[in-house]
Amino acid sequence: MTEDDDGRRGASFSPAEHAELALLLEVAGTPKPGNVDRRRDFPDLRFEHFLAGAVGARRGLDRAAAGAPVGEAFERAVAGMAARQGGGNTQFGCLLLLVPLVSAAAGGDLTPGGAAAVAESTTVEDAAGFYRAFEHANVAVGDPPAGAGDLDVRRGGEAIPALRERELTLYDVMEMSADRDGNAREWTGEFRRTFGAAEGILADDGPVLDRAARTFLDLLAEEPDSLVAVQHGEAVAADVSRRAAAVRGDPEAVAALADELVADGRNPGTTADITAAALFVALERGVAV
Repeated sequence: MTEDDDGRRGASFSPAEHAELALLLEVAGTPKPGNVDRRRDFPDLRFEHFLAGAVGARRGLDRAAAGAPVGEAFERAVAGMAARQGGGNTQFGCLLLLVPLVSAAAGGDLTPGGAAAVAESTTVEDAAGFYRAFEHANVAVGDPPAGAGDLDVRRGGEAIPALRERELTLYDVMEMSADRDGNAREWTGEFRRTFGAAEGILADDGPVLDRAARTFLDLLAEEPDSLVAVQHGEAVAADVSRRAAAVRGDPEAVAALADELVADGRNPGTTADITAAALFVALERGVAV
């Protein structure tokens, strides 16, 4: 593959193949403070689980590329991710971003507007597929908004009657969470951070794995991670971002912060999700691997 700035010209992989590769490149980049990478594992979630999860998700990504509804493709990708390895949830959030991006790329419009059009055209059945996906993996989520307990995603398929009664599309569900979830903000904000980070990857130089790690750190420094906020509180998430900003440009300090955050269980998973999505866009636009 060769770098270019003209959409898919020069790309030798399909969108689904690029999405799988983006998942693999994201987890292999190092150091990524707080995340599993090729040099760091969690006690019950290891690098190999992410590799297997990426391969397992492929059939769902293929469905997205073939024009299947977003909810159907997403549920299939999550089911495959979880079934092929013993670590549990490895890439749920990554797939939530990648599936609409793959759909946009396969339709020939991998732009902020094209991705937004895919998101905004989702249906109630797409929302149902999203909820069913929670039955395949244990996903860390915050409490639902006041008065929306019957729509708690942790209910999985049991919440689908409430979705249908209220006629809520998957985009509507994302709007309900956008104030506190970084991936939902991507969905409702034309994937702003994803496309911005992709431009950074394309403008950077050196091995793509190094670019991925730098992109992760930049994203973490720019905005507190919503998964860290859910698991540890907003003050901790803000502190992690401040510390990420402080170590940029110092490889030894970045590595030390990575070790510390992994040891403390402070996992900026949403930042990793956006990094994977940005890698996909960069690969589609011809970044050289």
